[in-house]
Amino acid sequence: MDMTMSSIRPNRVEVVTSVQRRRRWTPEQKLEIVKQTNEPGSSVSLVARQHGLTAAQLFQWRKAYLEGSLVAVGANETVVPASELQEAMRRIKQLEGALGRKTLENEILKEAVDFAKAKKWIVRSPVLPGDEQ
Repeated sequence: MDMTMSSIRPNRVEVVTSVQRRRRWTPEQKLEIVKQTNEPGSSVSLVARQHGLTAAQLFQWRKAYLEGSLVAVGANETVVPASELQEAMRRIKQLEGALGRKTLENEILKEAVDFAKAKKWIVRSPVLPGDEQ
């Protein structure tokens, strides 16, 4: 079968009229394109060609989707690197521990003050001139 150039026609032609050199894809568009690669009978290369992408770009989007960052972007959530998340979780645990210690210390001091008041070890200070109670 002899194929000529006139018999091969693209399904869609995109004309870029702006000065912008890159196309911008919304997170929803990226997610939809990535989902198309999981449909039966489709491949990353085929979907990439249909949308005018390189397969490498689509593989990057798929990787981001599997890591959850593409979903986070689609949900308008911020994406935090794993190292920053681990550091934040470590800091939260450290602060929770400090808060627990201070709370326990506070409770012990309250009990000590109540005990001392009961034993009359703590005497109220005399009222100074100008201090009206």
